[in-house]
Amino acid sequence: MSSRATTVRLLVATLPLALLTGCAGSTSAAAPSVSASPSATFAPVSLDNCGTPITVTAPPRRVVTIKSSTTEMLLALGLGDRMVGRAFPDGPFPDALATAGAAVPLISDKVPGSEALLAVQPDFVYAGWESNFSADGVGDRATLATLGIGTYVSPAACKEAGSKPDPLTFDTVFAEIREVGAIFGVPEAAAHEVAAEQATLASVTKAPKRTTALWYSSGSDSPYVGAGIGAPQMIMDAAGLTNVFASVHDTWTSVGWEDVVAADPDVIVLVDASWNTAAHKIATLEANPATAQLTAVKEHRYLTVPFAATEAGVRNAEAAASLSSQLTALG
Repeated sequence: MSSRATTVRLLVATLPLALLTGCAGSTSAAAPSVSASPSATFAPVSLDNCGTPITVTAPPRRVVTIKSSTTEMLLALGLGDRMVGRAFPDGPFPDALATAGAAVPLISDKVPGSEALLAVQPDFVYAGWESNFSADGVGDRATLATLGIGTYVSPAACKEAGSKPDPLTFDTVFAEIREVGAIFGVPEAAAHEVAAEQATLASVTKAPKRTTALWYSSGSDSPYVGAGIGAPQMIMDAAGLTNVFASVHDTWTSVGWEDVVAADPDVIVLVDASWNTAAHKIATLEANPATAQLTAVKEHRYLTVPFAATEAGVRNAEAAASLSSQLTALG
């Protein structure tokens, strides 16, 4: 038996009986009162989530989110008071969510271990990646279910054939917002959020002429770039940019610098992350004799997007609008 499994079993013995015997998505008897009230007529939700069947019979009240995309999803739906912990932030909150986000305890800078998770006695875990649910992470989904802890993975991150979006579209993102709204009993808030994002997309002015773009996510020796079926492609499409690696059937991919030089994009989208900033990426491009000759590098035709807006979630529409505005400013 692994030490992680042993720890889980020991912690199980200390959990309140109400939490252990509750079904997935049930309300813990120890849950505090909250101000984000579910709809008066909650409809139980049953669905297949990344190949895992889940049933939610009551709106979750004590939730842990993993990754910025899931944390910001719940905050955008007004559910901050139901969150007992958040983990693995990808960057600072957008201004509109900063105050609510700061009120949610950060239990881990990365994927929390099972000890950290169980210590806050959640009744639900909403994860950005399937890999967050593992023996080295918060625990596998089946084990958490036996503890009365419901689980949900962002559908955009599903890896199983038939579940993985191919390609990811804004319709997929909006479907997740509505699904989360149903799970938490706030369908009206979800509908409002979808309408707001649709309005943002409708306001985007697409590039007036064919403009090729490289989505530079990370990497120095070998760049990791946006490929043809994931969030980068979806966001660039909305901004009217032509992805130079759209033909690669993947979400992100590693390429060689020679491939980037051959593509010679009109603009370069720089993902700004604390561990690999846009400024560092520019320095990398300008220091490399080959990439220094790229048209976009010589003319400083850079666009930036924060890392937290690059995975499927409530910031994608605004990311597309921002790219469009930045492109217009470049002239």
